[in-house]
Amino acid sequence: MTFKDFNFDPRLLEGIEAIGYETPTPVQEQVIPPILQNKDVIACAQTGTGKTAAFLLPIIHKIISEESLDEIKAIVIVPTRELAIQIAQHMEGISYFTPVSSIAVYGGGDGSSFAREQKALEGGVDLVVCTPGRMIAHLSMGYVDLTGLRYLVLDEADRMLDMGFYDDIIRITSYIPEKRQSLLFSATMPVKIRELARKILINPVEVNIALSQAPTKIKQSAYVVYDSQKIPLVKQLLESKNLRSILVFCSTKQAVKELSRNLKKSGLSVDEIHSDLEQEVRESVLSSFKSRKLTILVATDILSRGIDVEDIDLVINFDVPHDAEDYIHRIGRTARAESEGEAITLISPEEQGTFGRIEDLLGKTVLKADVPSQLGTTPQYLPHKSRHEKGRTHGRKPFSQRQQPRRENRR
Repeated sequence: MTFKDFNFDPRLLEGIEAIGYETPTPVQEQVIPPILQNKDVIACAQTGTGKTAAFLLPIIHKIISEESLDEIKAIVIVPTRELAIQIAQHMEGISYFTPVSSIAVYGGGDGSSFAREQKALEGGVDLVVCTPGRMIAHLSMGYVDLTGLRYLVLDEADRMLDMGFYDDIIRITSYIPEKRQSLLFSATMPVKIRELARKILINPVEVNIALSQAPTKIKQSAYVVYDSQKIPLVKQLLESKNLRSILVFCSTKQAVKELSRNLKKSGLSVDEIHSDLEQEVRESVLSSFKSRKLTILVATDILSRGIDVEDIDLVINFDVPHDAEDYIHRIGRTARAESEGEAITLISPEEQGTFGRIEDLLGKTVLKADVPSQLGTTPQYLPHKSRHEKGRTHGRKPFSQRQQPRRENRR
């Protein structure tokens, strides 16, 4: 099957060819036809499956094919600014040869960015990619007319609900016509997503693609260590690997800052992304990472979904993710587009129960690699025992201030 089989407008096909798309991915094959048939869709698909193009392509085609009015025709609601920017960039590429206009609307910028967004929204830009809070800010000021809206897309819906955006989403939908086409994309399908779907979708077509499965080409391994051994181990791993692109995930901003500071002291090409940074700084850092000017990016989970960087060689989980789904999304940043990749996780004693649950989801035991002897003794891996003990605590001390437990076992 090729994209020509969808009978897209020739100008859209020209954009598809220009950015190098050749054959549709499974999610595109299953999602595009019902969208073109004006049906609501609820799709379960993880990042890296091509879901962004799966909803952008048919919406662009339909906007081109319909009567052209100066009104907002489509809204794509996403959880983070990074994802909004990524989708807007994607949109710009594939719609380049078409008359369809678009804008990304998100917080974190200065007054000029808000004014620019206002001008586009008042003028009736065709497609808006937005974060919930920023869109509500514009809607509340009364100059945004959504009465002509035809398409509503919720992307990363599960993450938006996790971030507390349920009420914001419902509020935004109150401004748009009931007669519309609604599309919901989510990596997981918990009960609250089903409840949201019942409120905004009508007789949706359901599509399920590769739920909670890590790409088979990812080489997964883990190191069982004490907290005090994590930074020294990461240093050794990075210094021993001659790789072009490495992404390190930490669960807290504090951990990102401390790890990044230590790696910079070792002379490594590294920078950090977290919510304490100004938006333009975050965009600059991400741009350097994408262009390979920066080798190592240390980030919080803000990037575990939605980052559009090809050929990441290695993902390191400095902390074990809080749940198994986040683990899938983190390591899914590597081994994309049929390439191979590697994912390494560092497991402290208090994180063993969580990682045990991740292994249960994966349906297999992740290889436990040998910790370099110069780092000293390491804990035993007893995940089922630790599940009954006190789990992860919040507000932990910086890594440099943590003490190694007295009870040790030689590996």
